[in-house]
Amino acid sequence: MFIKLTRSGDRTYAQLVESFRDDTGRPRQRTLATLGRIDEAAGQVDALLGGLLRAKGRSLDEGSPPQVRFESALALGDVWALEQLWRELRLDALGAVFRRARYTTPVELALRVMVFNRLSDPDSKLGVLRWVKTVSMPGVDAAALTHQQLLRSMDALMDHQSEVDDCIAGLLRPLIDAELSVVFYDLTTIRTEGLSEQAGDVRRYGMSKEGLIARQFMLGVVQTADGMPIYHEVFAGNAAEAPTLLPTLAKVLARYPHIRRLIVVADRGLLSLDNIEALAKLALPDAQPLEFILAVPGRRYGEFTEILQAFQTRARQAQAEIIEEARWQGWRLVVAHDPARAAEQTALRSSRIKALQVRAEQLAGKLDDQDAGKVKRGRKLSDSGAKARFFHEVSEAHLSRIVKVDLKSDLFTYDIDAAALERAELMDGKLLLVTNVVDLKPAEIVKRYKALADIERGFRVLKSEIEIAPVFHRLPERIKAHASLCFMALIVYRVMRQRLRLAGSELSPEAALDRLRRIQHHRVSINSAAPITGVSTINDEQADVFAALKLKRPTNDLQMNLL
Repeated sequence: MFIKLTRSGDRTYAQLVESFRDDTGRPRQRTLATLGRIDEAAGQVDALLGGLLRAKGRSLDEGSPPQVRFESALALGDVWALEQLWRELRLDALGAVFRRARYTTPVELALRVMVFNRLSDPDSKLGVLRWVKTVSMPGVDAAALTHQQLLRSMDALMDHQSEVDDCIAGLLRPLIDAELSVVFYDLTTIRTEGLSEQAGDVRRYGMSKEGLIARQFMLGVVQTADGMPIYHEVFAGNAAEAPTLLPTLAKVLARYPHIRRLIVVADRGLLSLDNIEALAKLALPDAQPLEFILAVPGRRYGEFTEILQAFQTRARQAQAEIIEEARWQGWRLVVAHDPARAAEQTALRSSRIKALQVRAEQLAGKLDDQDAGKVKRGRKLSDSGAKARFFHEVSEAHLSRIVKVDLKSDLFTYDIDAAALERAELMDGKLLLVTNVVDLKPAEIVKRYKALADIERGFRVLKSEIEIAPVFHRLPERIKAHASLCFMALIVYRVMRQRLRLAGSELSPEAALDRLRRIQHHRVSINSAAPITGVSTINDEQADVFAALKLKRPTNDLQMNLL
């Protein structure tokens, strides 16, 4: 039997028809019943269908076109990759620290959310709650996460900072060469907001790395030659750089006792005679001496004039970088000269001096015209005003040691100190390194020091991609917790960078995450059936990123290619 549609005028009828063979064996059809008009709403046909569907335990709506409901798509690819890296680095072991402390809330999960936000879409802690609702982060119930939970997790991080640091150090030890570890130490300034004063406040006014007076704190970072950060410390914003070196190194040695030889490379602001003597006394757990390579700050180059003068004849004839060695107070002194850099510095200084001379002539000319009775627009200029204005401009150009303004004179006058200018040109293009490393050649020592630039790139990552600043927290412990979260984000970032480089990819970690972010998690409901979840199609570029990072792609048993 089958359903046959017949028309009568503008009406269409449904008939139940049976096929059979007559006595001669020829096929015939006969109408058993007319079921009703199919173009009639709520008529006999609908009633019959409803009865049949009820008999099957289904509703009449299921016979209608399916009602498909798409929920908002959530970003998946970037947080999926970060989740795998987090677990491969065994950073999820932090959860055991807080479980032993009998925390009832998932502290490690909240910390993980905040770290992933730093890497994917940096925002405030309130912004984290908005962000987490736009991603499909494995194991995270975005609706259950609260602002207070994030803040309390930061407090828990500080309450157990020592245990957390020991845990992270244990995870990083396999990445550090025990036979010869070269570590780099440097500091940067992190801008803060707010005017309140707190007990033990680390927010202090000081000179920032950008050359401005700002309320800030200092962040010291130690990293390996491979660019892996292994330790960080927060200092007050007005702390001097040199005194931070020794306590930081002492903590690094305590956390990584398996290191049998350690060479510390530090930048210019960290060199002092006290530091050198104290560094020479530091020893590794097996009594091996600590070795160091310290850069001499430019302000102290005057102490090395005699050494540099003997070196200058060869430096003037050099067409490429030359490196030589001398002795200074019993230590090895490695001197490098870059002629291209020297010419650039000399030309820049000369142009600034010429600009100041032109400016001085303008000021002197205005004073002479006033004395001659000539009237010009603007306020009248005095000799004292000209001296103050010119001295300020000289200071802004960082040439006060060369361009001498006579502030005691009644008249506006200045002089170019030829000896100071000659000393400054003597220092152009020079790099001076003090070290106690005995088995490295001068060129190798310079190469080790120049690798310090990588830690500067790490600071740029902290300030740009991870956006550590500005910091709006006011409590000292919350500021330190924020720095710890950014430090963990930097660890994951550097692991990503290493893997991308080893795979020959030109992508930065930020660009890689941006590509993966386009992989989305979808949720679709059809009628009243259970929702179906799926992952958007992974294209070749995204597959290449997963391959470079050595990570599995996101999968779903009910995957739907919706894009």
